[in-house]
Amino acid sequence: MARALVIGAGIAGTVTAIALQKAGLDPVLYEAYDRTADGIGNFVNIAPNGIDALDSIDLGHLVRKYGFDTPAIAFYAHTGRALTGDVRTDRLAADGQIIQTIRRSDLYVALRDEAAGRGIPIEYGKRIVDATGAGGTVRAVFADETHAEGDLLVGADGLRSRVRRVIDPAAPVPRYLGVLNAFGCAKGFPAEGPPGVIRMFFGRNSFFSYTKHPNGDLWWFANPPCPSEPDSAQLRALGQDWHRYLIDLFAGDRTPAADIIRATPDPAPPSPTYDLPRVPHWHRGRLVVIGDAAHAVSPTAGQGCSVAMEDAVVLAKCLRDAPSAEKAFVTYESVRRKRVEDIVAQGKYNNEGNMRRGPVGRFLRNYFLARAFRNGDGSDPTWMSSHHIDWHTPEPAEETRR
Repeated sequence: MARALVIGAGIAGTVTAIALQKAGLDPVLYEAYDRTADGIGNFVNIAPNGIDALDSIDLGHLVRKYGFDTPAIAFYAHTGRALTGDVRTDRLAADGQIIQTIRRSDLYVALRDEAAGRGIPIEYGKRIVDATGAGGTVRAVFADETHAEGDLLVGADGLRSRVRRVIDPAAPVPRYLGVLNAFGCAKGFPAEGPPGVIRMFFGRNSFFSYTKHPNGDLWWFANPPCPSEPDSAQLRALGQDWHRYLIDLFAGDRTPAADIIRATPDPAPPSPTYDLPRVPHWHRGRLVVIGDAAHAVSPTAGQGCSVAMEDAVVLAKCLRDAPSAEKAFVTYESVRRKRVEDIVAQGKYNNEGNMRRGPVGRFLRNYFLARAFRNGDGSDPTWMSSHHIDWHTPEPAEETRR
């Protein structure tokens, strides 16, 4: 069996390792941090295409077990006026699958335990600094001066990927999108309506969204504008009065946002929002990148985790079916590149729509959004979420796709 070094033991890396094992490879996970990520992170939505990818490698039950159904999405203006009704999320997938919402930590722990149960080793405190390949072997060098050897290396090491820079020292850096991320949980907040519906509010000054957990807690996030990319010192300074800043940001809107934030004693500290629109080189020799290391998606697309899961499954299939790792990587990129770059572009478009300011900008956005959901705008609303991967069918090689 080919030995696969998977760099990064987060969600993307762990799904990759499990998919590679199912494809007949021998994966080992290497995590930069010297500890697990239990309890770290907020919540994520797993789109139907992400669940489909997990189902293909027998992991979908984990999301259904630890997450909860998100059956609909609704949009509101800053005045509190509903722009749409509750739009069912099963219309976004061909098979009627709906979005699942889950704590990132719960998904991480479930996947890590599943990997351990399948005999996949995880080594912690292994921050990669370099990788080389010669004679059909790759050698990963870590900051603690240890190394590992294998037949191929997969960089699932996220937005600031070191593997991406090893593959291409001139690789682009992430693009700042002009907004911050804010997350929190208002325990037992008395919100009307059924659990699971994602309620999105276009505030005068910031976008805000929440969903109600079946236990009555409200999970929320906001995207406060911040035109210039903040450095760590600026983020620390803002974080000192973050709670009050967020409340004031929504105080002039006739929405529940300010009250929900007020009922949240400890919102997560601010973090910048990035994407990664085009990485020219996804692979070199026997090194390849997946997920955020190859194509980070703005959270406004609701697809970051899901497309990384797709990557993992498609890469594993290509390695299973191709005569060499190099040919597998070429097929993997040819299958994935256009789809994920279109999703990155959609995320940026959504982000810009959320940031519309001024009466005219808000009116146009709200008008066209309401019309699109009421009458349809001629586009296919399922193109992102209805994507299906058949584990048993080989992906077409690049030359057959032309």
